[in-house]
Amino acid sequence: MAVQEMRAFNRFYTNLIGALDYGKHLYTPYTLTESRVLYELAHAPRTDAADLRMELSLDAGYLSRLLARFERDGLVGRAPSEEDARRQRITLTPQGREAAALLDERSRTAVSSLLDRVEPAERTRLAEAMRTVRDILGAEGTADRDRRSTPVLRDPMPGELGWIVQRHGALYAAEYGFDTEFEGLVARIVAEYAEDHDPALERTWIAELDGIPVGTVMCVRDDGPEIRKSGGGPVTARLRLLLVEPSARGYGLGKLLIGAVVDFARGAGYEDLTLWTNDILGAARVLYQRAGFTLVAENAHHSYGVDLTGQDWWLPLQEGVTAPQKGTA
Repeated sequence: MAVQEMRAFNRFYTNLIGALDYGKHLYTPYTLTESRVLYELAHAPRTDAADLRMELSLDAGYLSRLLARFERDGLVGRAPSEEDARRQRITLTPQGREAAALLDERSRTAVSSLLDRVEPAERTRLAEAMRTVRDILGAEGTADRDRRSTPVLRDPMPGELGWIVQRHGALYAAEYGFDTEFEGLVARIVAEYAEDHDPALERTWIAELDGIPVGTVMCVRDDGPEIRKSGGGPVTARLRLLLVEPSARGYGLGKLLIGAVVDFARGAGYEDLTLWTNDILGAARVLYQRAGFTLVAENAHHSYGVDLTGQDWWLPLQEGVTAPQKGTA
């Protein structure tokens, strides 16, 4: 029975994604194998040819001919490895990086089209099922699974700001009993960002794992309107809407997302960074502490249908910045 089910699944999925279609992949000049080689080179830009052959299980002669053609087309450069002159080091040229970026964009579009056919509430279940299949069939130890499941932070694609609202509403209802008041708050935050934000001072990240969005965070300007109207420089940034899907916890995504906000805010010239959370979000609070945030205020409140204790956390980004007085708001 298991053999029949696996063969049926293989036929279904290869047909679904067009893996057996003759000719070029994703309407590009490259076959599926060529596309996989470009993908590996783009994500490990200093790869030896021997490592590439083993990673993709390719015949040595076939790979050599493929790389020679890529070199003639100006997509890759080949040189002796610095560690071992007997090995070839392969790197993408600027033209090669453009080709890899086109493939990546086409692939994301194709996957997004597939996911559009799946109800939002079912997407997490789908991702978990795919990860379960990969873990069981590809389990060669934790290190191998971690290597093949590397988180990626990127900008939101069209439709994913709505995903942020939907996932916050669903997860906080399931895990903390929040009502729709909270989803409304998130919707207003996201709408304000979508309608009017300065890309140099404000940014949203999507955390992706194996092509699936599994987390998010936002950095926005928190200065008073009088400072913004006067054209004054940025003073305070605010971290908002940190979320990591349950299926993706344990990969260090929370730390990665918080670090992205801290680095971005510091690079944008902000003096300090603040955030507001609730004490029931224990795992997030630990991450804030580890990132250097200090608890500066607490207040009890009844919101989203539950009794909560709100907390203000603060992090200096420049030398000499004085912390707000700690107390109860």
